[in-house]
Amino acid sequence: MTSPSPANPDPLDTSLTRAGVEAAHKLITPLIHLTPVLTNATLDRLASTPRSASDLEGTEWAGRVPARPVLRFWFKCENFQKVGAFKARGAFHAIERLKQTPGWEEGGGRERGVVTHSSGNHAQALSLAALASSIPAHIIMPSTSTPSKIAATRTYSGRITFSGPSPESRASTTAHIQSLTRATFIPPYNHPHIILGAGTAALELLSQLPPQVSLNGIITPCGGGGLLSGTALTCSTTPTLVFGAEPTFQGADDCRRGLLSHTLIPDVHTTTIADGLRTPVGEIPWSIIHDRGLVRAVYGVSEADIKKAMRLVYERVKIVVEPSAVVGLAAALFNEEFRGVVEREGGEEGWDLGVIFSGGNVSLEALGGLLGEEGPGAGSGKGENGKGVDGKEDREADKLSV
Repeated sequence: MTSPSPANPDPLDTSLTRAGVEAAHKLITPLIHLTPVLTNATLDRLASTPRSASDLEGTEWAGRVPARPVLRFWFKCENFQKVGAFKARGAFHAIERLKQTPGWEEGGGRERGVVTHSSGNHAQALSLAALASSIPAHIIMPSTSTPSKIAATRTYSGRITFSGPSPESRASTTAHIQSLTRATFIPPYNHPHIILGAGTAALELLSQLPPQVSLNGIITPCGGGGLLSGTALTCSTTPTLVFGAEPTFQGADDCRRGLLSHTLIPDVHTTTIADGLRTPVGEIPWSIIHDRGLVRAVYGVSEADIKKAMRLVYERVKIVVEPSAVVGLAAALFNEEFRGVVEREGGEEGWDLGVIFSGGNVSLEALGGLLGEEGPGAGSGKGENGKGVDGKEDREADKLSV
């Protein structure tokens, strides 16, 4: 086991490097939770069982020999983070760095506050981080945001203004509020301080493993790319490979498609159930993911796969996660391209795979539809190969760290 940060990281280091992540971690450690790392034998077994030919019917892998990976999961549970999502890391880091900016407070920055746009998790995170420092937070939320996330943002004293659902509407409404308030804009993902803060989740994960375990890879959700690019910075000095996962519904997989075409895709218009992943990758995350080549690949998953993975987490790991949080697990369970990589490169020994559960903010009203039956392996008592899984070998969600 290694420590999350060196003994004396440069506290002023904000470079987009692992050292920058380490400095961010030292700064925000007193302000955030050290979230647990959990394991689950049943999910390991499901992931390590080849899918049947019938499972692949109707998919792009129909007619192919199913992959035979061996996988051991290490779940970093950011659903236990403050505000219920990893976003607290970047928000607290951004606020703390803002307070360090020469002339910001003297020039009235604290009184004018901060402003951002977000569908939910960043809105809550920035509101809480600002509240902790007695700074006003002006939050622009799409009118389509979930009621539970709107309500939670209000509990942290966020001053909400609603916009239309499109990125253009968010941006124009944000600009209007900023012109009225002169508040400092803190974007949800396209900013070095946000990225470095997000990267601290992976930094902790690497330190929380048993001494004999070295991760072969980490997979994270990808929306705007802050978590994925921050994770890539953390792992840039290690042998651990970094992967991303996205929904494919209505073209939500812009990062995956962009990597294939070597072109940043600027716009995404999707109503995927993974509402936290409805945004395009930002330019700064893209420079880390693509231009610097720090992410090995990004994989797409269907809405049905997201629901199946989510239900498995509820039934087997016994924790609350939102749809956005489980896209990495869905890729490991159901994406034959990713599973083939693990089979080829891991062989009989297999891979230890870190999976970052990005958050757990989902309303009780939505759970009925999200956890409904989705076929074999989705809570029917059957694994993805159609064979029964009785759960007798489940390890309880072992807390390696709290």
